[in-house]
Amino acid sequence: MQCSYCFDSCCKYGVDVDAANVERLRAKAPELERYVGVPQDRWFSDQWQEDAEFPGGRHTRTRVEDGACVFRSRRGRGCLIHSFALEQGLDYHDLKPMVSVLFPVTFDDGLLHASTEIVDRSLECFGDGPTVYRGIREEIDWYFGSDLVRELDELEKDVLAEQAAAK
Repeated sequence: MQCSYCFDSCCKYGVDVDAANVERLRAKAPELERYVGVPQDRWFSDQWQEDAEFPGGRHTRTRVEDGACVFRSRRGRGCLIHSFALEQGLDYHDLKPMVSVLFPVTFDDGLLHASTEIVDRSLECFGDGPTVYRGIREEIDWYFGSDLVRELDELEKDVLAEQAAAK
């Protein structure tokens, strides 16, 4: 959340949201509608995609309005779901879509990997700040557990040692 120049360009397409997450957001609809300024009937696409890798086995997408996800702040920056959760004393993991929290890492075909925007280097902030892994290490721990983080830490250590040796 330290980005200061792209105005959350990563939010311009909306985000996939699993069915249970949609229901958690709808349960907060009265307060969240006031906070976001968008009625809940405009929050999500009407299309659902079956996908066994998502909790509940399916997902939809947040709608895009005025060139960005309906939940992107228009008064400042950042995700309104995230800031709403923090202001309400809630864990943002309970409301913010998993795909959004993990970005710029994603998952498909049984793999956790860098998002397309990293691979093709189209993400405006690519190269700024920490590595992709370091940037979301805590989120990987939250969703997938410390065993995976320990394994990834070892891989990171090996890669850094190889890079140092190549210099």
